[in-house]
Amino acid sequence: MTSIDSRRGVAGEDADELPGVAAAGTAWAAPLLWRVLLVAARVFVPLFCRLRITGDVPAGLRRGPLLLAGNHIGMFDPFALVAACRMRRLAPRIMATGGVFRIPVAGPVMRRCGHIRVERWNGTGGDALARAVAAIRAGSVVAGYPEGRITLDPAMWPERGRTGLARVALATGATVIPVAQWGAHEVLAWDRIGAMAATGLRALWRRPVVRVHFGPPVDLSGLRAGVPGHAQRATDRITEATIAALRPLRADEPGLPHHIDHTRPVSTARSYRERNRTYSTTA
Repeated sequence: MTSIDSRRGVAGEDADELPGVAAAGTAWAAPLLWRVLLVAARVFVPLFCRLRITGDVPAGLRRGPLLLAGNHIGMFDPFALVAACRMRRLAPRIMATGGVFRIPVAGPVMRRCGHIRVERWNGTGGDALARAVAAIRAGSVVAGYPEGRITLDPAMWPERGRTGLARVALATGATVIPVAQWGAHEVLAWDRIGAMAATGLRALWRRPVVRVHFGPPVDLSGLRAGVPGHAQRATDRITEATIAALRPLRADEPGLPHHIDHTRPVSTARSYRERNRTYSTTA
């Protein structure tokens, strides 16, 4: 297991990804650019959907340290999450795939806003976790997707999570809030520029309902960093809490979703099943 060292990844080219990290133990002040973009998301996201936000984050946790664990269902849900965070007075640093940081305009913006680059495939995943730990210890709110990708589960329930976010939680003792989302998959297609443009334009007319729910804190009691098996147990608890928060949002779609995105591949290789199998993946 890769160890998490919060001293790694905060120097050199990564320093601008974690502005303010040197002030460990103090509340992180979101850069002006990020505060502006949070407001912009609050304004522009509702043009494409009817955004419905439920649940809340305790006032004492809104300025961090805090971890937000979301389910990932489509290309639009990061925008919905950002808008929802603005409405709940949160300014999270987002753990995002390294590909976003390599896009000419988006990359510099992400770095300037203090978000955390995650390179999954080149063996530097531990650096991302170290940056997340450093951000938490600097008093930040950090948001991430435990699945590490848009779910490929045929019924679009959360897949089996990777342990990274849980390891950050156990290393820092930060509270984890599950953030369940549903409906964003109707706004933008998963792939193909033409399909994405078509669904985006249709969403401007239809404005599908997109729901975001902030659930209660995940109980990680009894679990410790560095103990074999505890990171996976923590990951499972986070996944189950996210499923519990998601279930009421899609009560009329417990099996296959009504909207099928044919550009999204499906796979059951990482499908997650609760012990009591309280949801079904059949229509």
